[in-house]
Amino acid sequence: MTWSIVAHDPATGAFAVAVTTCSFAVGASCPHVRAGVGAVSTQSFTNRYLGPAVLDGMARGLPPGAAIEGALAGDEGRHLRQVHAVDRFGRSAAFTGANCVEWAGDRAMAGFSVAGNMLAGPAVVNDTVAAFTINADMPLPERLSLALDAGEAAGGDRRGRQSAAMRLVTTEDFPDLDIRVDDHPEPLAELRRLLAIWRRDRAPFLDRQPRKGNPSGIADMEAIEAAWTAAGLDLRFRR
Repeated sequence: MTWSIVAHDPATGAFAVAVTTCSFAVGASCPHVRAGVGAVSTQSFTNRYLGPAVLDGMARGLPPGAAIEGALAGDEGRHLRQVHAVDRFGRSAAFTGANCVEWAGDRAMAGFSVAGNMLAGPAVVNDTVAAFTINADMPLPERLSLALDAGEAAGGDRRGRQSAAMRLVTTEDFPDLDIRVDDHPEPLAELRRLLAIWRRDRAPFLDRQPRKGNPSGIADMEAIEAAWTAAGLDLRFRR
């Protein structure tokens, strides 16, 4: 009921998942990312415990395939699951259960993986892979968005459209980017709109927030007020 792409950008250290489906609130269940470790999507009668379990395995040094195998070992529903992952070395792996609803399949590539089920056909995965590959010069979030658009143009989820999500982490214990479209007639168009707002209103200020390299972030009141004034906002801190 879903197709997704998991990716690693070695230039920035980012890990990301972009996913879309004809089900409600896909961002609440499928994408999992962890700084310095990897990205995972768990889908097809989703078992949300698999995402953290695969990340834990990769954090211990297991390659993605072994981490997925270990996570699935105790899951009696593994024949219905689809899981794929990428690690900090750019290694990727995917598992598509024998009883996933057709069309179902995956392509694990160097630095990324695409997997889906209940799709219109293999072109959904293949065109997602092609679009992600050809747009290698673009920033990772926009590249992911274009890849999903290509898969949708190839037929997407054969039941229709409802939700989409994108999650990206770099150095912190929380995502730099975490946007969700839970219920929308055109979820990928709405995801693009939210991504543009994030790029304009959020991304430029990430380095001002508390982070591992600067645990307090920017706390100079005069500097913050000057930025507000420059933006046309009549705001002041209490003194």
